[in-house]
Parts: sequence; structure tokens; C-alpha cells
Amino acid sequence: MSTYFNDKTIWITGASSGIGEALVMKLAAKTTARIILSSRKEEQLEAIAQKANLGKNRYAILPLDLYNYKEMPAIAAQAVEIFGNIDILINNAGLSQRSLAMETDIEVDKRLIDVDYIGTVAITKAILPYMVKHGGGQIAVVSSLMGVFGAPMRSGYAGAKHALHGFFEALRAELYKEKILITIICPGFIQTNISMNAVTGDGSSQGTMDDATKKGMPVHIFARKMLNAIQRKKYQQAIGGKEVMGVYLKRFFPVWLARITRKAKVV
Repeated sequence: MSTYFNDKTIWITGASSGIGEALVMKLAAKTTARIILSSRKEEQLEAIAQKANLGKNRYAILPLDLYNYKEMPAIAAQAVEIFGNIDILINNAGLSQRSLAMETDIEVDKRLIDVDYIGTVAITKAILPYMVKHGGGQIAVVSSLMGVFGAPMRSGYAGAKHALHGFFEALRAELYKEKILITIICPGFIQTNISMNAVTGDGSSQGTMDDATKKGMPVHIFARKMLNAIQRKKYQQAIGGKEVMGVYLKRFFPVWLARITRKAKVV
């Protein structure tokens, strides 16, 4: 890892487990970055900061719940006050889904939109004025391959992630002159608890590990690749195993992709 992240202030949402935790570990070990850790689970955030051996002057805990999107302006103001500015915001928090569209209550679809899209947009909008005033910055958003193409059992999740792509691509064009960079990361199957926490048709958590997720890319390898994409200022980067080929099939052979996803084992 280069010196790109050194001495920067990096705010990571969803930092209490999975990808967020792995990013904290990498940044703590390989850089001199200051890190703000956010999620709904304050005790777990503190435990991760201690596990990462972050000194008191290198981290802060800032609990938040993306579902409460109206709180984001006040929370962003707190984040900026801690270290004086935010150089990089990593929008990682989110919620996945495992249910057929016809069996999914509309309130579940709304929850996915509220958390994965509205909450992420709200925290981004809240931090933008500070980045503009500071003279620039970078926003990374963890989307999904489901933000590029859809697959069974993911209808609401894919819809929310597709919305993220539209918003952040438009935002990238709007903020070009403000020197604010946008990097969209599209994970494939990564070894995290995402499927354990995924909502089912009635809104309850699935509670089991998908076979594809269990066999996916180790999260520490994903974190390294993601940070590499951020420091290279990539517009968009798909990271995972052979499933990332879906991005290229979607672009060049969409009918083939449709046939594959109909038959693919996605859980």
C-alpha cells in the first residue's frame, strides 16, 4: 500500500464487521490515517479499534443508523469536528436480501431503499459542503455486482444498488470541478456475514450462511483490493471471483447473462 492514505481522515460506515472491519484493520496496520468508525454497534466498534491497535489520537467512534437518515447532517457535523475535516468517506454500511420478489413484503423493499440508498445518499450530502470548503475529497461507496445486473432473490437489493450507481455517477459529474472524487466498488461473493444478516420476505434475518458467500473471496484480500482501487482513484471497480465476469457480459452479451442468471446458484 502506498502513502496515499497517510495522515488523511477516513470515515468508514458499517465498520463493526465484515468489509468495514477489514478496512479498519488494513488502514490501521499499513497507514498513519485517522479513522472514524461508524455503525449501530458502539461496543463492537470500540473492540475493533482496540483489536487494530489504534492509538487514542488515531480513531473515534461515531454511532449511526442509516435508517435514521434525517440525523445525518448533525452526525456529519460531529464527524468533521473530531479531526477538523473528512478526506475520505467510505460508504460501506448496508443491508442485503434473500427472497423472491413475489414473496417479499413491500415494506421490506422500502427498508432496503431507506438503508442502502436513502441513508447512503443522506450521509454523502451531509458531508459534501465540508469537503467543498476543504478544497476536495473522495467518496467511496460499496455497491455490489447487483448494482450492475440483477439476480434471483435480490430484487429489492438490486433495485437499491442500481439507484446508488445512478446517484453517484451523476454526483461525480457535478463535483468534478470541486475536486471531489467518486469511487464505486462492486463486490462479488465475499466471506462476510452479509447473508446471515440479509432480510427475507417478511423482514426477518436469514440467519444462515450462503454457500456462495462461504466460498467467496476472503475479506482481508477484498479490503486490500478495494483500498488499492481507492488510491488509484478508479471510477468503478468490480472485485470478487468469476462472478465479476457478469459486468462484462451485461455490457457485451446481455442475453447470455440473462440465461446464466436464470440458472445460477445465487445462495
